[in-house]
Amino acid sequence: MKIQRILFATVPLDGHFSPLTGLAAHLKQLGHDVRWYVGGHYGPRVTKLGLVHYPCVKAPVINQENMDALFPERKNIKSPISRVRFDVEHTFLSPIPGYVDDLVDIHSEWPFDLIVYDLACLGALFVQEILAIKGVAVGVLPLFESESNPPSDDPARNAIARSVTRWAKRAKIHFQFNIIMKPCTILFNQLRARYGLPSEPGFMFDAVFRNTNLYLQSGVPGFDYPHRRLSPKVRFVGPLLPKKSSGKVPFTKADETLKYERVILATQGTFERNVDKIIVPTLEAYKNDPRTMVIVTTGSSGTQALRERYPQSHFLIEDFIDYDSVMPYASVYVTNGGYGGVMLALQHQLPIVVAGVHEGKDDIAARVQFSGVGIDLKTETPKAQQIRRAVETVLSDKKYRQQAAQLAEEFRSYPANEMAAGYIRQLA
Repeated sequence: MKIQRILFATVPLDGHFSPLTGLAAHLKQLGHDVRWYVGGHYGPRVTKLGLVHYPCVKAPVINQENMDALFPERKNIKSPISRVRFDVEHTFLSPIPGYVDDLVDIHSEWPFDLIVYDLACLGALFVQEILAIKGVAVGVLPLFESESNPPSDDPARNAIARSVTRWAKRAKIHFQFNIIMKPCTILFNQLRARYGLPSEPGFMFDAVFRNTNLYLQSGVPGFDYPHRRLSPKVRFVGPLLPKKSSGKVPFTKADETLKYERVILATQGTFERNVDKIIVPTLEAYKNDPRTMVIVTTGSSGTQALRERYPQSHFLIEDFIDYDSVMPYASVYVTNGGYGGVMLALQHQLPIVVAGVHEGKDDIAARVQFSGVGIDLKTETPKAQQIRRAVETVLSDKKYRQQAAQLAEEFRSYPANEMAAGYIRQLA
């Protein structure tokens, strides 16, 4: 395969940027000229990979960190439906013209052969079509569900239950995409018309599956719903995870974990600032249980205040901990459902307790329960007793760890970066 000029393009969100860093570094190691377009504070991380960074020039940088500051009216939106539409419009749709201008300018300076982009970077899809170049979309969340790509029934259930489930799924999908998100679809097609691109039927993200040349899905079939009607462009490649730094970061408290009957690792993600959602209930659940060590990562949200509030010797409260180092010592993973963390936990055969609803977390949580590797609490604000009960269940019932071990074995058979590079080579 000849040397390719490959441009990565991602929205300025960590869950969309970080999973692709391992693949980008791998392609560079294979000898390709790999560069990256992304806004926000990601420039130093790109250059640390040894890649040329193209910042956003005309495109605005909008993400969880600055949404409320840029759009103070967002705080006054009480309806969950209205807020979802607002976020999709301002995070994914409104920046498209800026993305297009920036990417076209980059191509005029450095004519890349191939563009690799995350599913949410719709401006990259536009440019792929406008410039008639090859494009590879990457699913950094579970495989997207729409009317054209529905999940199937659980074959273990009886015929009546399956029929009811099919009807409920069809009704839910129709309501979500043809009613709730219809204004977003209209705006999406208005933007396409601006560039002379044809209108797309159905929900806007379906256009990615139809128009990209290749769709690389992070994860494995075992963590997806069975017998799904897949696009012929979809390829599962195993868990795409961030590029690891040279040398494993040791977990300095490893010996201490051996004193306890079980170790709970809990997080509510990088951007969720309200520690009362998951971290506080988890600490409350075990503050009087010295047999259980609880390790929480706060993402730098109120760490010192939590340490003062919960001084128990069996609690470890940190801003950040290298999950790859600490997970071998954990017994269970309590999370808000970040996809990368869930993938990493399954690699370490950890049963999972999920409490997440918004930003697609409900879909990840549902798959955790469907695949039998954990429990979906179906809330963003679990009570301490709910967390304790779920943790006790996944630890006492061996089936959860057995299922996690089975998925971990499947993960090992999908070397993600090598498989993704192989599919890209076939495309080129």
